[in-house]
Amino acid sequence: MIRITKRPDPSKKAEFMMRLGGILAALVAAAIIMGLLGYHPLEVYGNLIRGALGSAYRLKATLNKAIPLVVLSLGVAVAFKMKFWNIGAEGQMAMGGFGAAFVALRYGDLPPYVLLPLMFVMGVLCGGVWGLIPALLKVKLGTNETLVTLMLNYIALKFLTYLQYGPWREDGGFPKVKDFSESAVLPSVFGVHIGWIIALVLTAAIYVMLRRSKWGYEIAVLGESESTARYAGINVMKLTLLTLLLSGGLCGLAGMMQTSAVEKTLTEQFTGGLGFTSIITAWLARLSPIGILISSFAFGMLIQGGSFLETSMNISSKMSDVLQGIIIFFVLGCEFFIQYRVSFRKRGPGKAAEA
Repeated sequence: MIRITKRPDPSKKAEFMMRLGGILAALVAAAIIMGLLGYHPLEVYGNLIRGALGSAYRLKATLNKAIPLVVLSLGVAVAFKMKFWNIGAEGQMAMGGFGAAFVALRYGDLPPYVLLPLMFVMGVLCGGVWGLIPALLKVKLGTNETLVTLMLNYIALKFLTYLQYGPWREDGGFPKVKDFSESAVLPSVFGVHIGWIIALVLTAAIYVMLRRSKWGYEIAVLGESESTARYAGINVMKLTLLTLLLSGGLCGLAGMMQTSAVEKTLTEQFTGGLGFTSIITAWLARLSPIGILISSFAFGMLIQGGSFLETSMNISSKMSDVLQGIIIFFVLGCEFFIQYRVSFRKRGPGKAAEA
């Protein structure tokens, strides 16, 4: 008979070792799959790392993917900490990119010290408002935030498609939005756009907010129990709305940085699925801002290295998606075994029916 019981709280060292073991097991499982497909696992892993870190250009490409992942994951983590399952980072990022593009295209002649802050504010505002919609629907109508945020993703992405092929389409044959002016492009620091500094500052700010502020304490209490939060005098509606405004605003900021610094225009595919990936990186980091830095960089390496595999070994870049999925499966399995103990007992005589 299988019996599942709750474990006593394990030590930090034991948790770390179990998670590390899960990642190593995932790499071994992925190596077996690669071997069955006819690839040499060590060669694939070597090229994956080389494709992500092998040159200054590749490292820059990895960082360009990790930077928005950090900001998106921070936004997701803030909502998840409150047990508000915000699956809408992709749509909030898209709307943030829309807000930034609106300012960049309409006021592109402004100097950068005026234009970039305006794009920043509009990106945060549009992403925040998009995150506020499911929050309002939940506190007023009791809707399921998982479904609402998920559906809003597709509305936002289709809205970008409409703009690219409709009113914002540049004159000419190919359907695209006009490129931003130089004033609308984020400057670089050490060869990488300034978003990496913004991401580090936000990581520190969210860490302090969640661990040291009254706001962070209220978020944690509401995440544990809504009835306890109400008993403690916390305004649940106000807290939910403000937190989702922050969550969506961070995702919108990621959209602003991606359109300004990387794409330098608005496209229907500029999000690249990073909003969905950020849910994974935030969860793997256990909603820890410091852990988010690590997991986001690791997934940035996987994404960039997977693209390199396509050219270096003629392996589909989807192999990195397979590797991501295997890692998630094993790490989530580790989370179960960290929380619970599985034991096997033989059935005693005459107890089979009872079992």
